[in-house]
Amino acid sequence: MTREPLSDAGPSARSADLRLAGEWLARHDLAGARPTPLLASRLAARRRARIAGSVMLAVLIIGSALAATYGGFTGGGFPSRGPLPLVALSALVAGLLVAQSLLDWWVRRVDQRAGATLSRRAAHLIQPGWRAVLGRPYAVFVVATFAGAMVLTGSALAVPDPAVRRLAVVLLIGMLGVTAILAVQLRHLLRRPVVAEDEESLTADVIMRVEDARELSTPSAQWALPMVLLFGTAPGWWSAAAVVYLLLGVATCAALRARTPSSATVARRAMSVR
Repeated sequence: MTREPLSDAGPSARSADLRLAGEWLARHDLAGARPTPLLASRLAARRRARIAGSVMLAVLIIGSALAATYGGFTGGGFPSRGPLPLVALSALVAGLLVAQSLLDWWVRRVDQRAGATLSRRAAHLIQPGWRAVLGRPYAVFVVATFAGAMVLTGSALAVPDPAVRRLAVVLLIGMLGVTAILAVQLRHLLRRPVVAEDEESLTADVIMRVEDARELSTPSAQWALPMVLLFGTAPGWWSAAAVVYLLLGVATCAALRARTPSSATVARRAMSVR
């Protein structure tokens, strides 16, 4: 598939990455392909990026909760700390967007360095679009999840209780931040260079894209933020709607993963029509 190592990690780290790359190839019906240092470095970069992305989403959830807690209210329902918590949360969202952009740039840079080491490129290279990478069912799921979250947020903003409305503003900022981060990630995913010098490495490249896209489509923060910020504080009907939204989302996500073709199958279909 590919030949030269790109990582400056020590021998033990490279050995572990090669072992994980071999397991990854076997899981995707590419057991006949050799786990090369270049493939191992690309997969390792994606693993680290996913971990960092999960940490950033956790920071956003925690920051939203702190903004809601720190805001406080006076007896008349006015925020006791003024706009400071909302300003701080907005700054946090902006910082996370910058961090996510830098993280995606780093992954793209790893791919570019990988491409520069190839002796040749696979003939008739493809640059998969969102339909091939994400797929219509997952795209509809992402849009429906966002729409459901916005309906929940809007309904909380309409509640007469000033405390609920302020928490709904925090929720709105958090939801918009999550959506912006997702958009940045998808944009970078679709723009990453294709790194392949033969049929097997081209298939592996498309599989990585499909896996990344499906990972992004899992709306963990969209499910968590309403429950963290407003469940138990908003009226009972709103809490019931939030539970229904969560259960429907989890069930739909599980059905998608069970019923849609595997990433390897999607990649081979994309290869067959190029």
